[in-house]
Amino acid sequence: MPDSLEPKASSRRSFLRQAGGGLGAVALTWLMAQESGAEVLAPHFAPKAKRVIYLFMHGGPSHLETFDPKPELQRLAGSPLPESFGQVSTRRQVARNPLLATKRTFHRSGESGLPISDLLPQIAVHADQLAVIRSCWADSVNHPQAVYQMNTGSILMGKPSLGSWVSYGLGTENQDLPAFVVLPDPAGGIKGGPPAYGAGFLPASRQGTVIRPGTNPILDLAPPSDMSPQAQVRMLELLARFNHRHRENRDADTELDARIQTYELAYRMQSAAPEAVELGRESRATRHLYGLDSPMTNDFGTRCLLARRLVERGVRFVQLYSGDVTGWDAHDDVETNHSRMAGKTDLPIGGLLTDLKARGLLDDTLVIWGGEFGRMPMSEGGKGRDHNPHGFCVWMAGAGIKGGTVHGETDAVGLRAEVDRVHVHDLHATILHLMGIDHTRLTFPHNGRDERLTDTSGVVVNSILA
Repeated sequence: MPDSLEPKASSRRSFLRQAGGGLGAVALTWLMAQESGAEVLAPHFAPKAKRVIYLFMHGGPSHLETFDPKPELQRLAGSPLPESFGQVSTRRQVARNPLLATKRTFHRSGESGLPISDLLPQIAVHADQLAVIRSCWADSVNHPQAVYQMNTGSILMGKPSLGSWVSYGLGTENQDLPAFVVLPDPAGGIKGGPPAYGAGFLPASRQGTVIRPGTNPILDLAPPSDMSPQAQVRMLELLARFNHRHRENRDADTELDARIQTYELAYRMQSAAPEAVELGRESRATRHLYGLDSPMTNDFGTRCLLARRLVERGVRFVQLYSGDVTGWDAHDDVETNHSRMAGKTDLPIGGLLTDLKARGLLDDTLVIWGGEFGRMPMSEGGKGRDHNPHGFCVWMAGAGIKGGTVHGETDAVGLRAEVDRVHVHDLHATILHLMGIDHTRLTFPHNGRDERLTDTSGVVVNSILA
């Protein structure tokens, strides 16, 4: 195995130079953009996962209502947090509020007996495929910073996202589609905005491409109605010659490279992207499986089905969001909020796992579920829960995962990760490991330092690996 990620060599460059103008020049320009800092790199070791579907529950789902039952919280409900738990950093000064019991019932699911709330009956069907990490923790109690950290490893804006690092490291299996695709919630954007799936200081071509369902999956993708295919090719040829001439006399410029590459990718996507998001050919049974026939589940189910179609066609990293600017943010009433959000997502996620398994895709597709943090055991306003970055749950399923397992524990009331704690850097190190990447060796030079997703820490969570 190589000591570091090395660019894959290409023997086509000299041939394309000889091809002169026309599409040869177009192809040469695209290839040079691929090789100018936006390299596709070889894995460090054999990967368990070829692709990732990241189900991001925006707003912060409560571990106490989903995957982390706490009998002691039920027993102490209505009482103040015992002094033995010490000082608590909260956003809205709820530390002195009484503890809030959950109204959910936890059932031991599957042969493994994995405890899962009755809020998520369809996910519970797949208990034996899930590895639940109950001891996650992060560094910020605020949404934007927490969203950035869960996506980029840093609470600061401007760092490359996990999907961008994977795209930079491994590229795509389909040159007609992006390596990293984002499926946002149509109800509204995430807190913190597009930097959460941006490329940061990596080559700009590695940022997430936003795709929407319907006949116009990517805005401004289709050419003008009065432009013939021949005229479009001639325009691209001219652009390629101008861009190549402009680039010859300048140092590496990833923004220019990304712009050049985008023209070419957009040209190829004009046929590939609409086909990838065309759901009309899916069977009635498949559409029912994802909940497309129900107003409650149609929206998220459509994006889950799109995610399957995209990874099936070689997209490396798909991230889809559940929740608008409020989403799972249950300050006022956790029961009402989570019943609504789980009602929208549980059946589609269960359908996604069923479909991936039936098609043999779950064997090499890593599915991740989680938000930017969890919720506090103390009440807020009587029925709600405040943000809790000190302890929360994330689960993974599929490629390389030991299903039916639990890693770590929070304390008796679910306030803090206490046993076998897993920081965000550890989560990212584990995801990269499953993709065949040593997180300490996937680096990029920036401002005199070899930057990496996990900064200066990160340990692979081996107990959840098959």
